[in-house]
Amino acid sequence: MKIKRTAGEKIFNVFNYIILAFIGIVSLYPFWYTVSMSFSTLAEASRDGLHLFPMDTTLASYKAVFENKDLYTAYGNTILRTVLGTVYSLFMQAGFAYALSRSNMPNRKFWAFVAVFTMLFNGGTIPTYLNIRNLGLLDSFWVYILPLGMNVYNMIILRNSFNAIPESLYESAKLDGAGDIRIFTQIFLPLSKAALATVVLWIAVGHWNSYMDNLLYVGDTTKKVLQMYMREIVQDNKTELILSGQMDASITDYNDETVKSATIVVSMLPILCVYPFIQKYFVKGVMLGSVKG
Repeated sequence: MKIKRTAGEKIFNVFNYIILAFIGIVSLYPFWYTVSMSFSTLAEASRDGLHLFPMDTTLASYKAVFENKDLYTAYGNTILRTVLGTVYSLFMQAGFAYALSRSNMPNRKFWAFVAVFTMLFNGGTIPTYLNIRNLGLLDSFWVYILPLGMNVYNMIILRNSFNAIPESLYESAKLDGAGDIRIFTQIFLPLSKAALATVVLWIAVGHWNSYMDNLLYVGDTTKKVLQMYMREIVQDNKTELILSGQMDASITDYNDETVKSATIVVSMLPILCVYPFIQKYFVKGVMLGSVKG
């Protein structure tokens, strides 16, 4: 049945579309500008005005980026960190969520209170640094993994998703002789794919974009992550990290801005490639986690 809209509703929809289109363009332009600048020649990059499409294109900036060995070290560290950190964090958060979702867990309310308490209060930067130092994690690769194992917000999303699974299913599995580990891995996890995919996306993006732990706790350059590498190039203007050992930039077809843009695009590619495959679970996973408290 075709719904007949009033004149007021039509005007409202038109304004909605205009405002949303404007917000979309404003949000997309910085990204598109960066991509355009990364393919621009030196002359094109120096031109004033909008850079929607480069008039003259070149891959010189990407060649300069990929010829630097430090990029591969940072990329490798970030990929390893993201994979190990995501697996470890998901194991910790899903396990804790499953335990809190069981009504027969001893002192369940106490542990739920302890978890939520950490969302409101934390020790601060200096006590955290001292704790990391006392644990022997300074200049260790594991400082990227172990301290980020528990995220209470993600745990609550998973717990609520587990709570949405009928209790009769758990009781039937128990009657058939299944233990909690088997119920958790073979029943609860497969039935919570949407929530798990959502949490995996959040954890992976968090690890991929993180650099503060590298800045505070790791001084070894061989353990530098990609975002720290990018920070030094973009914020600290250290494009010599890329251009070292190459020709003088004044006689090449790139400059600092095009190299920075190419570095940003290269760092974003993996997340941009992975996100479309997980995005379909995103809304469903969040809604499942918000139905029950």
